[in-house]
Amino acid sequence: MPADAPSPVLLVFGGGWLGQAASREAMRRDGRAILTSRDPGKRDALAREGFETFDPGDDGVLDRAVAAASAVLVTAPPEGDGCPGLKRLIPALTRTGAFPDWIGYVSSTAVYGDRAGGWAFEDDPLNAASLEGARRVRAERDWLDAGRGMGLTVQIFRLPALYGPGRSPIDRLRDGTARIVRKPGQVFNRVHVEDAVSGLFASMARPRPGAAYTLCDDEPAPADVVMEWAAHRLGLPRPPEVDLEHPSVSDAMRRFYLDSKRLSNARAKAELGWRPKYPTWREGLEAMIAATDT
Repeated sequence: MPADAPSPVLLVFGGGWLGQAASREAMRRDGRAILTSRDPGKRDALAREGFETFDPGDDGVLDRAVAAASAVLVTAPPEGDGCPGLKRLIPALTRTGAFPDWIGYVSSTAVYGDRAGGWAFEDDPLNAASLEGARRVRAERDWLDAGRGMGLTVQIFRLPALYGPGRSPIDRLRDGTARIVRKPGQVFNRVHVEDAVSGLFASMARPRPGAAYTLCDDEPAPADVVMEWAAHRLGLPRPPEVDLEHPSVSDAMRRFYLDSKRLSNARAKAELGWRPKYPTWREGLEAMIAATDT
């Protein structure tokens, strides 16, 4: 997508939280956003919010959406037999002869595996420590292979823990579900959903086929430090400490604790001109507190 293109037509394969946020940004730019979901109830809910939606299993509608799209964003997680977005979109691109300006695949920093607190960079060997991470490694490879084979502008975006309004330590503290898990030496980055979206659109303006970018904040930190800071800031009691295997700890959180690493966003800054609006978790949480206090 050229830098001066003001009205993107964004096709999002996967109508989850990030996909919806990216779609809102496309519409804010006077563009169109088309989201997929296999769930009829979810499609109805998305339609009530003003999104265009369809079932990705409908070849006719998929072909029309692919042909109209200037940018394609794949946020659907991989399955056991690969990326569902790739399995549906590549045949549609072949049938229609469509050639979008930009294709972004949203991966995870789980592909880096555990670095024992050390730094991880995009060109490092991938060493996923979980099944989900291994599936992401395969999906990245499959998308890059498809891009090279078809001359498509495919980029990979590796995201750490996403947070934002409705999904943050602030919300868990206020609804009483917050827990503290301590794991000495464990550290990881985060990224505010707004910053993840701005990174995607920065790439649309400066596409680079085959590139991988880590979109993260500037300050890796232990989860217990962040939670205790948030509780103090809100004037709430420190949440109870629990063991990592306690039933109140989600499977997603357990996966985060498998890895301890510091992530670099230097490539995204240098090549995309991207700068996170919330460079650390403090600014992000302060913004959410301010928004709810007004």
